Amino acid sequence: MDRLHAIDVFLAIADLGSLTRAAEALELSLPSVVRTLAALEKHLGVRLFNRNTRRLAITDEGRAYRVHALAIRAAVADSEQAMRRAQAEPSGSISLTASVKFGELHVAPLVASYLQRYPQVDVQLLLLDRVVNLVEEGLDLAVRIAPLPDSSLVARHVVDIHQVIAASPALVAACGMPQQPQDLAALPCIEFGGVGDANLWEFFHQGRLERVKVKGRMRCNTVGGNIAACIAGQGFGRFLHYQVMDAIARGELVRILPGLEPAPRPLSLVYPSKQHGTARVATLVEHLAEHLHARLGEFALPTEPR
Repeated sequence: MDRLHAIDVFLAIADLGSLTRAAEALELSLPSVVRTLAALEKHLGVRLFNRNTRRLAITDEGRAYRVHALAIRAAVADSEQAMRRAQAEPSGSISLTASVKFGELHVAPLVASYLQRYPQVDVQLLLLDRVVNLVEEGLDLAVRIAPLPDSSLVARHVVDIHQVIAASPALVAACGMPQQPQDLAALPCIEFGGVGDANLWEFFHQGRLERVKVKGRMRCNTVGGNIAACIAGQGFGRFLHYQVMDAIARGELVRILPGLEPAPRPLSLVYPSKQHGTARVATLVEHLAEHLHARLGEFALPTEPR
């Protein structure tokens, strides 16, 4: 017995409520449909339909099997579509958006390597520090670092982005290492609203949310400017980990109060559901997901108790 064929016959009968109509829809003979159903019921050891000369009704077992049968057919269709996408050479144009600093550091280099791999694709990269409505503005794909509301968009989670408090080694030597969040209230801090409220910083300390009001003499409206000021010793700064992990690795900055940061923000690749089946979007999503996770997923996270 061809099990996929038997599932198709069963679903046609269940959906149309008739052996005759199922045979017509599938372009099969009525005796063939009857034999296939009988073989499937024998194989499963259950009756899927109660039937007599005038009426056919699905059984409880039939309703349960229909759920599984639909899932099987959907999985087969997804597998076939994936194989077709894999065989198709991506071509055409993709419009992609990301925030400015993240796009410059991580997305633009990955778009360049993607274009080297797929010469028939063009990519327009739009770097903006605002949330873009993909459908209204006609864009194909976005890199988002934020919790995502329910919507018709498809979101693929890639990695978590953590908040980091950092300072230069010289500033720590001069001011001392903060031991608890409230210590920052008396220390010079760089006020920057790119991660949240510019002068109200949040922590999880001793099992509860704690807010610290900070102040300082340095303010800048860009991430790069604030990182430069932090490295120069002008204050303790609050950043997302991708923004400063290289400076921390080089020893230009040290991490402050590790393990007390708020919950991380998800980094997701977001796109309209209508783009799910296109080879160019599917391959770019895979390329970005793989390499962004490799770049950002190994940031050393402390395990201190909160």
